[in-house]
Amino acid sequence: MDAQLKKGILDMCILYIISQKEMYGYDIMKYMGKFFPEVDESTFYAILRRLNKEGLTEVYYGQVSNGPQRKYYRILDKGRENLKNSITDWKNISIIVNEIGIK
Repeated sequence: MDAQLKKGILDMCILYIISQKEMYGYDIMKYMGKFFPEVDESTFYAILRRLNKEGLTEVYYGQVSNGPQRKYYRILDKGRENLKNSITDWKNISIIVNEIGIK
């Protein structure tokens, strides 16, 4: 899959997952890895860092268990707006591709 295409899809999917439930970074990576096995762990973490840097998500630290503090991600209003726009774009592209005849 083209890297730019994959980047946009991964961003949208990660924002969607976080919009449904605040998650620990490792859990996000493991969940997404089931659907995108060719994407390595460092790529998922790079996306999470970038989404946070762009103000689409924020990080908070969970309670300490038997290991280091876990870094959790939650979506911000700017991220919800970005996700909404991405989903709209995805639906429009899907309609166009289907109308062309690509199934």
